[in-house]
Amino acid sequence: MDTAARTDPTRQDPNRPGVLSLHIKERSALYAAYMPFLKNGGIFIPTTREYTLGEEVFLLLTLMDDTQKIAVQARVVWITPGSANNSRVQGIGVEFAAGEAGKQARDKIEVLLGGVLNSTRPTHTM
Repeated sequence: MDTAARTDPTRQDPNRPGVLSLHIKERSALYAAYMPFLKNGGIFIPTTREYTLGEEVFLLLTLMDDTQKIAVQARVVWITPGSANNSRVQGIGVEFAAGEAGKQARDKIEVLLGGVLNSTRPTHTM
């Protein structure tokens, strides 16, 4: 999978959202990470950092060759631990917050994926 995720190691305040940066370079990686079954859309982020369900995060998302980052609030709705079966990638799934930024992220991803959205290939979450 050709993605890069970074977390903010300087995060001190547990009440403030953590900052994640995710760059997805290939359409196949975007398909594997996208979570269309969530109401506002969402994405899987490979990370070894521990999160809890419901935790708020701030995501800087870069898709494919677009140099512009999409900044979106999100919350953790899925956790794949390092000890997961079937060699699944460790990480978290986040649902985009309702609002313009979340809609922009969901719409951009769905345009990039086009007809691939209906594929039956496995993803990081389902």
